[in-house]
Amino acid sequence: MTAAPPSLTEEQARLLREAADWRLIALLFECPRAGWQDEVAALGREVGDPRLQSAAGAAETEASAGLHHSLFGPGGPVSPREVTYLSGLQQGYLLAELGAYYDAFAYKPVTTEPADHLSVEAGFMAYLALKQAYALVSSDGDGAQVTAEAAARFRTEHLAAMSEPIARALEAGGPSYLALAAQALFARVGRMPRPLLPMVDARTDDEGDLSCGPS
Repeated sequence: MTAAPPSLTEEQARLLREAADWRLIALLFECPRAGWQDEVAALGREVGDPRLQSAAGAAETEASAGLHHSLFGPGGPVSPREVTYLSGLQQGYLLAELGAYYDAFAYKPVTTEPADHLSVEAGFMAYLALKQAYALVSSDGDGAQVTAEAAARFRTEHLAAMSEPIARALEAGGPSYLALAAQALFARVGRMPRPLLPMVDARTDDEGDLSCGPS
């Protein structure tokens, strides 16, 4: 966050700012719901990344459940799920691996989205940044190191699979608030360290309604 209490070290303050950035990215990729706009606006005032500040501002007028589902729902042009961008990997294996990550750090997001959804994975990064900051405040150097290493692996092994294709797709035809959020995500993650291959879309064919259910 932009200002930290004097008792925090520079590294601890950096981690809190990082947590705010990741939490806002996660929130922007969630389906808008009651109270969502207020949360986005509050975080937009806390983050230092100009892209995320602009994204939060644009979301006030652009975001809606209908738009979210037209982009990310069944039949939409952009998949927010990691499994879509991986080749030769069974969905069950991926979800089990993500579940192991989440269980190891007691991450229990309140969401109906699957474990490989972008909003869930970005939320995990925010959670890890907070865990690392807390470990440092508690003088738990080993815990802070373990958490930092897990965050680095997770960013490379999971978020990198989808950050670039999602950023490209939204830059080409998405609303500005999501295009900016995707650019901020890609800037934090970078390109996938192995060739990116197409995979059959793992989303269901059920259309459903425009409520904020699973993507």
